[in-house]
Amino acid sequence: MLISVYIPFLITAALAVLAPPAVHRLPPRPAALALACAALVTAAGWTGSLALLAFTGVAQIPEIAEKGRWSVSALHSQDPVYAVVAAASTLVLAACLVSLGVAAVRQSRHLLRARRECAELPGHTELAVLDDDVPLAFSLPGAPGRIVVSRGMLRRLSDAEREALLAHERAHLRGRHHVFQSVWRLTAALNPLLRPVAVAGNFVLERWADEEAAERVGDRTVVAHAVGRAALASAGASRPAVLAVTGGVVPQRVRALLAPPPARRNLPLLAGGLLLAVCCASLANAVSDSDRMLDSAQWALCKAHADASPAAAPTDHGDALEHGPDRCSAAPDHPEHGAWHF
Repeated sequence: MLISVYIPFLITAALAVLAPPAVHRLPPRPAALALACAALVTAAGWTGSLALLAFTGVAQIPEIAEKGRWSVSALHSQDPVYAVVAAASTLVLAACLVSLGVAAVRQSRHLLRARRECAELPGHTELAVLDDDVPLAFSLPGAPGRIVVSRGMLRRLSDAEREALLAHERAHLRGRHHVFQSVWRLTAALNPLLRPVAVAGNFVLERWADEEAAERVGDRTVVAHAVGRAALASAGASRPAVLAVTGGVVPQRVRALLAPPPARRNLPLLAGGLLLAVCCASLANAVSDSDRMLDSAQWALCKAHADASPAAAPTDHGDALEHGPDRCSAAPDHPEHGAWHF
């Protein structure tokens, strides 16, 4: 039974369990970068593994085999994947791709709506103050982005807390945090196991902005007070799916700000990098084995044609020989089992 093709699934599951608690102990900026990289790599590994498993079933359809010029019987004899696994992988892959398409459309609409709102805001400065008693504070990505704050929010904060709030929102724009959000939303749509990673990522973005605001203001307590007051003031009034000082799990953010800055820890990042390297290596190994299995099946078809009618093979099956003469003249490295054997 194949082993390497299943490793990306295991690594994705491990990441979904281990990453959320780990990122709470890391500095937020490297944690966000690591989560984005991990989400992209594991989503690619998830998709590649599903595609390879699905292919073992699809490749045995006679019409597909005829196009690919390989032997169905030879491929079936070498296939290490149960038919039910291949069928289930095909259905899951199709569902994931549809989910990705829907999420991509929604995310594109969200970003376009944010840019349109950004362009329609009054004034041309970075800060747009809304004459509204409802406490609101958020940033809108654009070219350039804008910070939106209502008068209701400003009245509830002291001068130092207003400075902290604006520094927080500027950090969202400067760090292009909407790009990170897009990565996590799309990868979670493609791979449902990454949804905890997306939730943890949104929290890390708020922590990233908190830490940058604390550096700008020079007082972590002031930023903690600003976060807490803004969250209490805007309870029930926050806009969904925006970068805002009231996002994330506010009590945890406040506790983190009242504590010393998180120390840099290299071990979790190195361990995560090792897992991602194993994910990539296992998928590459599975792809290589799949290619050898197809080589063996194509050689078996050429050999069967040559044995059945040696004289007619060049004319009756010219296309097969034209596209693979070396496969007909020499057996592959492992003709007895093809590929994917461990």
